[in-house]
Amino acid sequence: MKRFNNSNCYCFFCGKPADANRKLIASPTGAFICDRCICVCQEKLNLESADLSPIELGDVPTPRELKEYLDSYVVGQDEAKKVLSVAVYNHYKRMSSENLSSLSDEDAVVIEKSNVLLIGPTGSGKTHLAKTLAQKLKVPFAIADATTLTEAGYVGEDVENVLLKLINAADGNIEAAQRGIIFIDEIDKISRKSENTSITRDVSGEGVQQALLKIIEGTIASVPPQGGRKHPNAEMLQIDTSNILFILGGAFVGLDKIIEQRTNERAMGFGSNAGQLTEEEKMNLLNQTTPDDLVKFGLIPELIGRMPITVALKELTKDDLVMILTEPKNAITKQFQASFALDDVDLSFDKDAIEEIANEAIRQKTGARGLRTIVEKMLMDIMYEIPDIQGKQQINISKDIVKQKNHKNIRQLLKPLLEDKIS
Repeated sequence: MKRFNNSNCYCFFCGKPADANRKLIASPTGAFICDRCICVCQEKLNLESADLSPIELGDVPTPRELKEYLDSYVVGQDEAKKVLSVAVYNHYKRMSSENLSSLSDEDAVVIEKSNVLLIGPTGSGKTHLAKTLAQKLKVPFAIADATTLTEAGYVGEDVENVLLKLINAADGNIEAAQRGIIFIDEIDKISRKSENTSITRDVSGEGVQQALLKIIEGTIASVPPQGGRKHPNAEMLQIDTSNILFILGGAFVGLDKIIEQRTNERAMGFGSNAGQLTEEEKMNLLNQTTPDDLVKFGLIPELIGRMPITVALKELTKDDLVMILTEPKNAITKQFQASFALDDVDLSFDKDAIEEIANEAIRQKTGARGLRTIVEKMLMDIMYEIPDIQGKQQINISKDIVKQKNHKNIRQLLKPLLEDKIS
């Protein structure tokens, strides 16, 4: 392959011409690709490669290694990261050693699966924790929303469609899917309406919990290849869920009040400080969750028994959100800076601009989940104009731009660049 610096040649991927900072490489067919696009393609291949490789006992990272990896991508939540790291290590260690050849059948010890329940407010990192663990372990990972599920035979999705998502994530490789991780979010939204058994059908609540029992515990499930409803004569995919790790998550709004009532009943009345809990006190309460508390909330005992590990995540503070924006390897600001760099733009953020983005996420009550939306909306006009502006550019994001009381700030920022383009 030859490298070209001729400005008449351009990259077929990004459309940029060759210059002092961009080298082009020609293919045998006469097409060109620049060195920057090659790096982007390589990163994409690195993320997707080896997703289906089986895990051997010697390949399972230790809990300390798993937590250190999580620390690189997830801000805060140290207790949750530690609990998850130990749970995941024990799960895959169990898979690798479940058939002990040195023991006879009658002496063999069967280690049961330990699924995990994450309790925490929206945007606190429940999904991100599970997804990052799957990325480290290089196993298929699927996310499902419990609110879309219904009991078999009713409008909505059957619980087996959760398994289909994992099979699709494994590119149809059933064996790889059987060693994957499934994260079911909003599990608290399918709580039954009261502790007492209802005389009417609760097809999107208790009915879904009952349907989840078998696949979470471990069974040979029949999954429709195209999703949707099962038909008697339709061909089914068979998948063993015994070694699939299920991580369930939910906000469980009001669970802290149930625990507080149990642990401090005498505080009820005029002397009660109910409703005045600090974030730390609330998290300490949630970490004292017992099966009885979850039953009172609306989960059935059989489902609780299949989730022996429970851990609470704290609500993210302004400082946590600022760190999320700047410090992890895949921090949102770093992602946008890398994206802008492909258009020869040096993007930077003032410190008070970062803090204002965090404040906006707190005002919107979206947690870390809303940070990308805020930044996307803020940079939309800039991203629209920048690809048409040639040459190296520098753009600095200030607090005024983040506030965006109107679009004059953005236009003022782009005005010199647009004038240079016209001239």
